[in-house]
Formats: sequence, structure tokens, C-alpha cells
Amino acid sequence: MPKVTIIGNTTWGNTLAALLSDKGIAVKLWARNEAELEELNQTAHSYFSTDSIDEAINGADLVIWAVPSQRLRQNVTCSKPYLSDSMLLMSAAKGLEMDSGKRMSQVMADEVPVALRQQICVISGPNLAREIAQGLPAASVIAARDMTIAERARELMNSPKFFLSASDDVVGVELGGALKNIVALGAGMVDGLGLGDNAKAAFITRSWAELVSLGVALGAEASTFYGLAGLGDLIATCASTLSRNHHVGYELGQGRSLKEIAASMSQVAEGVYTTMAVHQLAHRLDLETPIANLIYRVLFEDLRLTEAIATFTGSSDAINAS
Repeated sequence: MPKVTIIGNTTWGNTLAALLSDKGIAVKLWARNEAELEELNQTAHSYFSTDSIDEAINGADLVIWAVPSQRLRQNVTCSKPYLSDSMLLMSAAKGLEMDSGKRMSQVMADEVPVALRQQICVISGPNLAREIAQGLPAASVIAARDMTIAERARELMNSPKFFLSASDDVVGVELGGALKNIVALGAGMVDGLGLGDNAKAAFITRSWAELVSLGVALGAEASTFYGLAGLGDLIATCASTLSRNHHVGYELGQGRSLKEIAASMSQVAEGVYTTMAVHQLAHRLDLETPIANLIYRVLFEDLRLTEAIATFTGSSDAINAS
């Protein structure tokens, strides 16, 4: 029986654990401490859970880190002593490390032994965890530099209700999953201001074109941004009420502050950190990202949202409409 370890007692981590367990895979989920484990064990689940990272990882064929992007490095570091050369290593996080601007596979490569770097893969796509947990169908992409690794992981995780494809464009798959969260923030802002679906469609189209250009400049294949890990994820995140990033943008459009919104949420909206990372990355590489820069200024420099929308549209109509 294949064995999979999930690092991260998150919504996505528990969803993947249940999905793989239902497939007949022996799943162990690691909780950070005894209190977290006790809380988890008060809910019914079909997989084994433990607060011992040694026990969780021992004997695994695949280790999946399903943690917030800003905590990935820390979690990989504490996992490192228990990893072996036979294990596949997967990031299920969508984001960029805020200080370094690095993708999640790059963060993992920094921390694991050199011999294990070729075992790294990533998963991304339109995978709203709550829908998958309800048994609704979904599809995603697993990417690795070596297609053999991507195919191994795909065969292990693929199921009738969670269809997976394989890719060797790690850069594009990771950036698609990270950058679409910036667009979702902006789409939520447009909705929060009540500017309508026409305005939202225009915003999504123009901002995605900008971020695809950024992704290509960073080494991604343009076609990846129009597949599941790009456009597919973009549609789900910009349209669904389950999207945390859309929620944050919507609440900003309703006049709440980012600090207030963050305090009211139990989960992370990755787009906030990704916006910061992209702003710094574009500055370092001298790349133009005017729309992403507007989102950054709304989040971190107190730019009035109506002023940002007016800048985007090139007129004062948006301000008058709001």
C-alpha cells in the first residue's frame, strides 16, 4: 500500500488527506503540537494523525507540504532530518516567499539535501478545498523538472473525482497558482465597489495579461497560464465565494481595512503576501507591473481604492460610480 505524509493541519492538508485515504492510500497527517492534534482528533477522519514528525514521515513514498507559503521554509527545515532519497517531495502551497520572492519549489530546494532536489514536485490548479472535501469533481496539475517524477506523483494521487495531469513547467505552474491571487484581490475589490461584471471582466483580462508577461519574463511557458494551473485557477479564484483572496478584496471594496479583515479571518489570503513579493521582485528585475502595483499601493500604502480604480480605467467615472 502506498504511503503519503501530509505536513500541515490546514483545510487543504486535511482535504488531501481525506481524498488520498479514500483512495486506499495509507495517509499520515502531522499536526504541530498536542493541542492541535487533540482538536483534530475531535473530528471524524479516515487517516492517521500524529504530532510526532518522525512518526509521520517514516516510510512515506510521498511527503506533501500543505502549509501557508510563508511557513513552508520552516516546515521543510524541521522535516529535513526524516527525509530519505526514495521519497517524492511535493509543495501544495500557492504563493511566493515574501522576502526572497522565491517560488515554493525553490524554497524547498534551499532546505533539502542536494540529492533530494530532483524529487521535488508541485501541485496547483482550480482546487477550492471545500468543494473537493464535499466530493465534487476537480482537476489540477502536478509539475516537476523531470516528467518521470511528475508522472509518479500523478499516478499516486489521481482519482476519478480529482483528475491530475503532469507538466515539466514548474515555473509556470507555480506562478499561475501564485499570481492569480493578486488578480482575485482586485476582482474582489471591483465586486465590493459594485462596479459590475463588465468592469470585473476588463480588470481580470488586463491584469492577467500583465502577470502572464511577468511569468514569461521569469522563465515560464506562456501556454501554462492558459491551462488548468493558470486560467482554470484564475476563474475559480475570481468567481467563487469560497476564495479567501476574493473575500479580502471584496471587504476592502466595502470600506474595511486590511488589518481589520485579516483579524477576522482564520485562514491566510496568500495574495496579500504574493503582492508584496511581486512588488519587490519587479523592482529588483526592473519589470513593469502597473496593475499589480496599484493593488500593492491599496494594500500597503493606503491608496484609496476608488483612486486606484480611476487610475486603472483612466477616468473619473469609477469614482463617481462608487
